[in-house]
Amino acid sequence: MGLLKLRKNKKFNYTPRYYKGEGNPFEIKHKFDEHRTTIGNNSGLKTKFNNAVNDYKHNPNSEANKRVLIIVGILVLIFLFIIGFDLSIFFSK
Repeated sequence: MGLLKLRKNKKFNYTPRYYKGEGNPFEIKHKFDEHRTTIGNNSGLKTKFNNAVNDYKHNPNSEANKRVLIIVGILVLIFLFIIGFDLSIFFSK
């Protein structure tokens, strides 16, 4: 009995039943990760923001970009209406 020795973990050569043989079967990965540029080692907020803007600019589906801008604009107007913001400051008499 070795009091100062650490016990080694047992190793098993296990493969899942329906494993196709490509990559690690125990790795959890989202199916769109290889298409995204915003994931990975983004150290700072500025880097994350720049990556998100570049991903938005170089998106091949421009209809989705327009749809997102319209939805964000409507939500901002609803928020301003709820808090009682006076929009008359933008219009001259």
